[in-house]
Amino acid sequence: MQETRIRILDALAERPVAGPDLADRLSVSRAAVWKHIEELRGMGFEIAGGDNGYELCSIPEFGPAIAFGLDAPLDVEYHDSIDSTNRRARGLAAAGRERVVVVADEQTGGRGRLDRTWASPGGGIWLSVLVRPGVPAAHAPVYTLAAAVATTRAVREAGVEASIKWPNDVLVGGQKLAGILTEMEGEADRIGWLVVGIGLNANVDPGEVPAEGVTSLRAERGDVDRRVLTQRLLEEFDHLHRNHGAVLPAWREYADTLGRRVRVETGGRTVEGEAVDIEFPGGLEIDTGNGTVTVAAGDCEHLRPTGE
Repeated sequence: MQETRIRILDALAERPVAGPDLADRLSVSRAAVWKHIEELRGMGFEIAGGDNGYELCSIPEFGPAIAFGLDAPLDVEYHDSIDSTNRRARGLAAAGRERVVVVADEQTGGRGRLDRTWASPGGGIWLSVLVRPGVPAAHAPVYTLAAAVATTRAVREAGVEASIKWPNDVLVGGQKLAGILTEMEGEADRIGWLVVGIGLNANVDPGEVPAEGVTSLRAERGDVDRRVLTQRLLEEFDHLHRNHGAVLPAWREYADTLGRRVRVETGGRTVEGEAVDIEFPGGLEIDTGNGTVTVAAGDCEHLRPTGE
């Protein structure tokens, strides 16, 4: 959303403001103010005009309104429908952009880890954040952990007790609520760009996501304010991706994997045992009974305790 329109919304959020006063405040013409007001109305903002000037009456539940009130230095690019927010973010990276979040109401070609299909119907939150952190490529996994923590915190604020399954799932009651896909480009000593994609089943029915073991916020507690939820998720991620020291303690706090018996398929081998800790930048420590093995990446399965 253009900065001028955000400034108009900020002004109208305080009180009604006359058109000439807005023009003076923004150093633009009255015709420009009227044009911006009409554009905002077209985005779904309800703005009344009366004797006291323009008045902000309501804010859209989603869409470009995500940029209004967002306390994170990110440009928001919104799409009603797109094939993949990660693909679009990669294109923006190739064009030299950074600190952009691509958000969509629907994805038609969403995918998860290992190129698996990820159903993304309307009503969910499908987004990809593009950053250029300038850290070694080996540190990339910490951004996946940060995204999982940010998603979990935002969902908990919305009233659902979510937890994290290593390496990239957010769960509710053992069922998958959200997934994360991190992609990057760069050299070994420096990440050129990094895209963190988050798919969150928000205001959708689980039946619209054709996979076993999947849930949604609608199923768990009813529909949520997606604009507020998205803003809180992005604000938490922005804080964590710049404060790596805060990521692992928070991840441990919300982890559903630690203390469980797990089986991880990684690099053509299987590691089985008790997940005992996470180490920077994201390796899972597993006590196999014959020593502790650290797994950097892989498919993790939570196993039932012996004898259950």
